[in-house]
Amino acid sequence: MEVIAIIVFVVVIGLIISEKVNSAAAALAGAMALVVTGVMSAHRALSYIDFNTIGLLVGMMVLVAIIRQSGLFEYVAIKAAKMVHGDPWKIMIAFILLTAILSGILDNVTTVLLVGPMTIAIAKMLEINPVPFLMTQILASNAGGTATLIGDPPNIMIGSAANLSFMDFLKNTGIAVVLIIIFMIVMMRFVYKKEIEVEGLDTSKIMNLDPDKSITDKPLLIKGVVVIVLVILGFIFHDQIGMETSVIALTAAAVMLIIGGVNVDNAIQDVEWTTIAFFMALFVVVGGLTETGVIKQVAAVIIERTAGHPVMMMLILLWASALLSSFLNNIPFIATLIPLVLALKADGMDAEPLWWAISLGACLGGNGTMIGASANVVLSDISTKHGYPITFKSYLRVGMPFMLGSVFISMVFLLVKYAI
Repeated sequence: MEVIAIIVFVVVIGLIISEKVNSAAAALAGAMALVVTGVMSAHRALSYIDFNTIGLLVGMMVLVAIIRQSGLFEYVAIKAAKMVHGDPWKIMIAFILLTAILSGILDNVTTVLLVGPMTIAIAKMLEINPVPFLMTQILASNAGGTATLIGDPPNIMIGSAANLSFMDFLKNTGIAVVLIIIFMIVMMRFVYKKEIEVEGLDTSKIMNLDPDKSITDKPLLIKGVVVIVLVILGFIFHDQIGMETSVIALTAAAVMLIIGGVNVDNAIQDVEWTTIAFFMALFVVVGGLTETGVIKQVAAVIIERTAGHPVMMMLILLWASALLSSFLNNIPFIATLIPLVLALKADGMDAEPLWWAISLGACLGGNGTMIGASANVVLSDISTKHGYPITFKSYLRVGMPFMLGSVFISMVFLLVKYAI
């Protein structure tokens, strides 16, 4: 069964990389292959779907689709572009910082759903390609989410298991992320030099625009802003109020469907259902590796090969988490590693550096490929839907080098803190 699970996973990833088969179709075929071959029952397959993530995606997509009809995103886009006089490079930096900060207090998907439409609107005004801006926002969202306890699901899991506070993360992963964001800004200056240094760029169109005129439904805008603020507060305090993020997002969507006064059918049709299907099927495909014990065996080998060498274990866990999280859902992998780290702690090993290693590795590793994190898939699909395709290969050319560089920075940070 282990062999079948591995073959299915490799074939699905291969089809996605080849881009000859639709990603959702490839993942769905893989999920069904696991059920048909008896690797897991249909009931077990469904149990591996993270319905909290799916609910969060659907809720926020509906919410954004409704609020978009008020003209809010166009308003913010125009204001932002005018503040930096339409300079593409300054716009890119502003949105990198905005995305990173928002991802530290929201989940990554919510952030890119809010920031992405603004970016596309700005690019259309300037008549430039929005892909470089969207790519940096994907990378910044995953980096920013690494900085805090609530920014990324693995951090929530680690914080709970290790009894680490919000400030513990800020003082550790947060410092590393600040260095990584600086690295990103420098790197993107060279990577997208041609795209952002456009000669003869006509910014007069933006400078002459009146942002107030972009507001098409002021009552809807006011309602939308209030609901967004409440959603943000709900995400920040979801643990204290005992409510899943998916429940908060779906509740907000339901409220806006009722009070927004918009066409409900259109709002629901705006949900990226292909993306939702892809995620559900991919959860099952990765679940096959978990069900057959493949992920657990990989984790056990890592622990065995580094036993007795804390620094070496820290580094291997960092890089293994990063590389595996580029292709696998980092949640089941972290769920497997947590008990092993707790066991090492019980044996007398200092577990603190190991917690930060798997946090940085799992969260930053998501930047490696287009399927490495939810935000990658969501914003890539939105970009493609608007006529600006981000393919697996084009993403890989930027995402993988940045991921490797950010993990290297994390490695230096950990070595300085715990080995020197």
